[in-house]
Formats: sequence, structure tokens, C-alpha cells
Amino acid sequence: MYEFYLPILVLKDPELIKQVTVKDFDHFTDHRSVIPDNIDPLWSKNLFALKGQKWRDMRAILSPSFTSSKMRSMFVLMTECSENFIQHFLKKDEEIITVEFKDIFTRFTNDVIATTAFGIKVDSLDQPNNEFYLMGMDATNFSGFWKILKFFGYFIFPKLYEVLKVTLFSKEVSEFFKNLVGGTIRIREEKGIVRPDMIHLLMEARKGIHKHEENGTIDTGFATALESDIALIFFFAGFDSVSGLMCFTAYELATNPDVQDKLREEIYATLEECGGKLTYDGLLKMKYMDMVVSVLVDRVCNKPYTLNPATPEEKPVHLEKETVLWLPIFAIHRDPEYYPDPDRFDPERFNDENKGNINPYTYCPFGLGPRNCIGSRFALLETKTIFFYILQHFEFVPVEKSQIPLKISKKSFNLQSEGGFWFGLKRIKK
Repeated sequence: MYEFYLPILVLKDPELIKQVTVKDFDHFTDHRSVIPDNIDPLWSKNLFALKGQKWRDMRAILSPSFTSSKMRSMFVLMTECSENFIQHFLKKDEEIITVEFKDIFTRFTNDVIATTAFGIKVDSLDQPNNEFYLMGMDATNFSGFWKILKFFGYFIFPKLYEVLKVTLFSKEVSEFFKNLVGGTIRIREEKGIVRPDMIHLLMEARKGIHKHEENGTIDTGFATALESDIALIFFFAGFDSVSGLMCFTAYELATNPDVQDKLREEIYATLEECGGKLTYDGLLKMKYMDMVVSVLVDRVCNKPYTLNPATPEEKPVHLEKETVLWLPIFAIHRDPEYYPDPDRFDPERFNDENKGNINPYTYCPFGLGPRNCIGSRFALLETKTIFFYILQHFEFVPVEKSQIPLKISKKSFNLQSEGGFWFGLKRIKK
């Protein structure tokens, strides 16, 4: 296929996907350049855009943020945000509270990122116009005609954009995150504050004492130069994408009440086992929760490479350096060859009996191989936690403004509903 004038090789065969993402990863280590480094340095330093050794170094710096011990610590912070979220709606008098879920879930993920990554507490439901939320929205909003036109301009008129110095992020957003990270580091150094979050890892890397089992000591100059620019990584990874996962989960639960009821039964059983308060271990043991979330959940060739034929009548495909490869994940996940009746919401696809039949290279919501999503465990934990709290107290129900069946918006790069995710929270009578 072609993207304007650029030829792109689309891979749907599981064996070829395995070959490119795992077996011969060294030939396909980098994502394509969307925005040249010299046009928007802030974009070029986020984990998705970094290449080669710089990507390896940054991955090594961030990886310790997502170990099991760190997830356990972050879970406590996630539950605090979840409790604030629930209390906001429990204070309302309506039996059915009509809400736009993209808005409220984006505010929730904002608060989680603020506390787990930056060590600050905000409540974006009770304080809807707090600066942290507004800046995060500005940084990650790629919807609307002018935003899309601007983004496409990087592909069509790269030289013109370079001359005009058209940046993806506003100067206000860039300065806010730089000042936030810089100020937080300064206060922690002055007061000797230690907190197990992203900021602390950056401070450790700058001191030259952060180790990685594969690469040894991280280059301290690199870490120092990036400690401000890295701030947006967590927003790209978790601000919009995770709230989108939550929205589609809420939609499916509202339109499949039998699944919702079964999940709530598991929640009540888990609460009883945990003595009335959710624990990290209790959440991880929830099989049906994992099944529900599992249902919902591109590369550049950097060396000459040959895709060998699978059958004698086929010819080899020779790839030159800088050839773009695309893995159409959305299409693969909806291919009836791999998933019978793919549009049906069926958590049982992922039960113990069936999930072993799924080819791992046809199920890749967080990517595959060494370049998979570093924050996948964080995203899943965050999603499971908030749905556990919501379903204790509320039922997801369709309302007059609900769009059923859902229609995907054509005005955004991200998967969004055309008319918003309007549904009701119906209070459960206990």
C-alpha cells in the first residue's frame, strides 16, 4: 500500500510478524520518523520516537518503573485515585448519573499519572480546570481539523515545516512540563525526599548509580539532558490511550449486562476474600476481570533484509534500508480466521481452556518483542482497579444519549466514538 507517495509493506501473516518483531528484531529496531528531530525536539525525545542506542538507554531508565514491586507500590496510589473517583459520584443524588466517559476517564488517568509519575496529587473531577489536567489535554489532543491537518503536514511538507519551525507542542506545554520536572527534582534534592516514581529514577540516572542488567551504567550526560523532556512519555503512554481502553470497556459492559453481572459477582467474591478491601494480590487473581479486559485491549527496516518465501512458488521480498513496515493490529484482531465472530464481545475467548489456542502473534494489543509497550502492566492494572471500584457501587446502563451501535469517529487519530461515550451510572441498591 502507499501512504501518499511512500510505499509501505503491510504484514498480516503471524510468522512474518514474529520474524520482524522478535527473531530478526535487530533489523527492525526503530519506529519510523513522524516528526524530524530538529523540528520538535520535545517529540523526538519521547520513547516512541527514540532510535538505536538512545532508545535502549531510555528503555533501561524507565523499565524499573514497571517491575512487580513498583506496580505494587503504584497500586496503592491508584486505589486512592479510584476512591476519590467513586466518592465524586456517590455524593450525587440522581439514581442514574448520565456522564460522558471519555471525559471522566481522561480525568482519572490524569490523576493517576500525576501521582505515580510526578508525585503530585490532583483531583480533576472536583477541580476540573487544574493546570496539570489542562496541559495534559493540550499535549495529547490530536483531534479536530486543524490538529489533523497540522499532523499530516509533517508527512507532506517536511521541508516547509522545518523552515517555518512548526512544532507539535505549544511552547506553553513544553515549558510547563520542563518546569514541573525541574522544580520537583530541585525540591527533592534540597529536602532529601525519596519516592518510588519516575522522577526518582531520573535522579538516580543522573547521579550515575542507576544500573541495567544488559547495558551497565546509563550515560549520565544523556540522562541529564532528557530529565525534563521525558515528562511527556507517561502522557503519551497512559493519558489518552488508557482512557480509551476504559471507554470501550464501559461500552461493552453497558451493552452486555450478562457479562457485567458475572464480573460484579467476581468482584463481590474477591472483596469477601480480601476482608472487604481490595488488595494487589486479590486483583491479580481475578480471572474473569482479566478475560474482560483482554478482549478490549509500525516499524522501519534499519538494515537491508530479505523476507524469504513460505512456499516454492513465491518469490523472496528484498527490503532496503528505511523501508516502512506496518502491522495492522486493529484488522488482525478482527480477522475471522483467527477470531470467529470477531465483533462479538466474548470474554470466554480468553478463559483457561481457549486462550492457549490463540496464536500469540495474532494478539498484540501492546506490540511485540523488545519494542513492545513498556507500560502495558501499568495500563491493565489501572483499568482493572477503576472498574473494580465502579462496579462495586454502580451499574453501567445505556441512556438516551448513548450511541448503540457505536460509530468510530473520523475526526481523530485515536479510536473514539463519533458522538462521545455517553452512558449512565446507575446506583446499586444494597
